[in-house]
Amino acid sequence: MNAQIVKLHSANSTLILQTTPAVEILYWGEKLHTAFDVNVLSALKRAVPHGRLDADVPLTLSPEHGRGLFSSPGLEGHRNGKDWSPVFHFKSLNEEQNALQIVSEDTIAGLQLQIELRLDPQTDVLQLRHTLTNLKSENYQVDRFAVTLPLPERADELLAFHGRWVREFQPHRLNLRHGGYHQENRRGRTSHENFPAFIQGTTGFKEQQGEVWGFHFGWSGNHRLRSDVKTDGRRFMQAEALYFAGEIQLAEHESLSTPWLYATYSKDGLNGMSHAFHQFVRQQILHFPTDKPRPVHLNTWEGIYFQHDPDYIMQMATQAAELGVERFIIDDGWFKGRDHDRAALGDWYLDEKKYPNGLEPVVAHVRNLGMEFGIWVEPEMINPDSDLYRAHPDWLLAVPEYNQPTGRNQYALDLQNPDVFAYLLERLDDLLNRYDISYIKWDMNREIVQPGHEGKAAITGQTHAVYRLFDELRVRHPLVEIESCASGGGRIDFEVLKRTHRFWTSDNNDALERQQIQRGMSYFFPPEVMGSHIGSAHCHCTARSHSIQFRGLTALFGHMGVELDPVKETAEEQAGFAHFIALHKQLRPLLHSGRVVRIDHHDSAMMINGVIAEDKTEAVFLLSQLAMPTYSLSGSLRLPGLLPDKNYCLTVLEKPARFDGGVMKIQPEWLTQEETVLSGEWLEKVGIALPVMDPESAVLFQLKML
Repeated sequence: MNAQIVKLHSANSTLILQTTPAVEILYWGEKLHTAFDVNVLSALKRAVPHGRLDADVPLTLSPEHGRGLFSSPGLEGHRNGKDWSPVFHFKSLNEEQNALQIVSEDTIAGLQLQIELRLDPQTDVLQLRHTLTNLKSENYQVDRFAVTLPLPERADELLAFHGRWVREFQPHRLNLRHGGYHQENRRGRTSHENFPAFIQGTTGFKEQQGEVWGFHFGWSGNHRLRSDVKTDGRRFMQAEALYFAGEIQLAEHESLSTPWLYATYSKDGLNGMSHAFHQFVRQQILHFPTDKPRPVHLNTWEGIYFQHDPDYIMQMATQAAELGVERFIIDDGWFKGRDHDRAALGDWYLDEKKYPNGLEPVVAHVRNLGMEFGIWVEPEMINPDSDLYRAHPDWLLAVPEYNQPTGRNQYALDLQNPDVFAYLLERLDDLLNRYDISYIKWDMNREIVQPGHEGKAAITGQTHAVYRLFDELRVRHPLVEIESCASGGGRIDFEVLKRTHRFWTSDNNDALERQQIQRGMSYFFPPEVMGSHIGSAHCHCTARSHSIQFRGLTALFGHMGVELDPVKETAEEQAGFAHFIALHKQLRPLLHSGRVVRIDHHDSAMMINGVIAEDKTEAVFLLSQLAMPTYSLSGSLRLPGLLPDKNYCLTVLEKPARFDGGVMKIQPEWLTQEETVLSGEWLEKVGIALPVMDPESAVLFQLKML
């Protein structure tokens, strides 16, 4: 191996990196099949323009101002005002199983930089992480520490995500010709507002076409992402954990690692990017305790809120089992004094007034019905009106002497305090030992203000402490699954998914809003981790009403559940829940293993998505009419991804109640006949005529290879 040049290949991509004169990626994109030697790299030697420095300036994985790189550096820090402009020189490289470990040092500044880079051979996902070590006796203060990846000049369009509570994962695009774009999150968790991901690609990239480079920063705390265009035209993406003032001090031989940046290249648009991330999550990130289908949920929250009556809850469980529910979860309100959201967080003991006979009869009833039992907790938080706060007001994650504002009537606990950590671990451990609980819905319902530990900024330490609590609990209870809730959407990222098994995608169960929220999440996460529930006909968040069909089909393409009181629902609604739960179970093996595809359509009023089996023997597609069609005819639908020389039987599984003879005089024939046989080539190149539908309605159809 030539130590100067390293080549990594995966199934569909190639990365070429040089270590000297600096660690720099020379190529990252579509797989190269042509053999080459170092001599051909002369084709990549850059010109040196007039009016600038006299030598070429590399764009390294940790850009250095000391080399003449005048963009955002990879490291900003100092040692009492000194050693503030390090220049790292290559020292060693270790290559093993498509992974690199590169060590560089600045002996003057007394700093060592270790770069870890992995290209997954199967999924094409690139992982990048830096570690900084202080080699001097004097402390080194780190202000910024980022990972950087270059992008080609043609990647001039950026897609990022914005949002808020009950409206997460909203995409927006911009062209990057000059300057840059950056987003920051200082809310103390991954956040509803700024999901830590960027997607860049060639102009006009879509679901099915264009070159795309996708990035996700696996970190559950504060972050900063940026995409820059240098004045020389070179482009790069940068990601970092965002530190508060004085938060990171490295003593001699102490190290700091960045979170992992996950990235992938696709020549097949956003669908290709998603497939890479989904497969990577399934193979490398997600670890279910048992190999079983993802159980259908019933969560009690929107059904009863804080009104807990054990006898009535058991009625709910009985009715839930009749509907086909497989996991029954009691939400907020089960612990002592929790009659509303203004009290009792931190007092993790059963409310014996609400449960005079204990929780055991309820758990036993649920289990006897053949369902798993789950429960809601919010361990990281505390209400001022709680026994725990009255006993330990000093346990807050806060800066002393300041009056920190509450959020959702609560404060955050300082998990870096050993006593706090021990108390929470003991309470959670006791809960799981005492009752037959197989599932925890773990909430985190506030943004964090002034996160202080012993007077110093400590949000990074708090995030790592949360990870440790997850880790310790899973060691003690390896069969218990955990849902990351965080008000729905507030803590969704790869790093927390290493410790959990499901995300509550959004607190908004409005099916129309869910269409876009779930699509945004689908770019990075497979359906089996995306909590998607059928709510009541009258949505609690938007006061909007939808048919059971539209609600059921919207919830179908995720990890399904229902969020309501089944006892109070009408017989018609109950029949609808049972129907769509059964349909989900029927399609679940495909939905939770296949390739997610999103179809580009000329009319944004219709959203089209589906899942194709990895062996291409079957597929299922959903046509969702979100608003009034723009045209009187909807055009045709072409479906790529199937085997062109095989025939497929098309069967309509669901269509709106007001369909035949409703919005149109005549609908396309394939929607009215029992089955239609078409080749994979026909489906891809010619397609099928689309129906015209009422707003907020949907059609579901299946394809099976003959």
